[in-house]
Amino acid sequence: MAASQRWLRGQRCAWLTKPKQKKPTLPSTPFLNAVADERQRNDAHKIIGLMQRLTGLPSKMWGPSIIGFGEHQYKYDSGHEGDSCRIGFSPRKGNT
Repeated sequence: MAASQRWLRGQRCAWLTKPKQKKPTLPSTPFLNAVADERQRNDAHKIIGLMQRLTGLPSKMWGPSIIGFGEHQYKYDSGHEGDSCRIGFSPRKGNT
């Protein structure tokens, strides 16, 4: 299990049981500090700085691995609706 997953292990069950319309409340810093690859961690911190400057919004965790900024409400013709971040990224193994 990756360090970032270990950090979120306690929050994962709470995240999955909450309705999808709930806004994220977890900060991204503890998740980023758990990213094993130093270069990838440093790149992610730079991306967060850039996105915060551009959006004027703080970063929040959208699920177990997506760092997002802002909020976008969507609704499909089928009636399915939910919330998503306006812009985001994920420092995944090998790719950001």
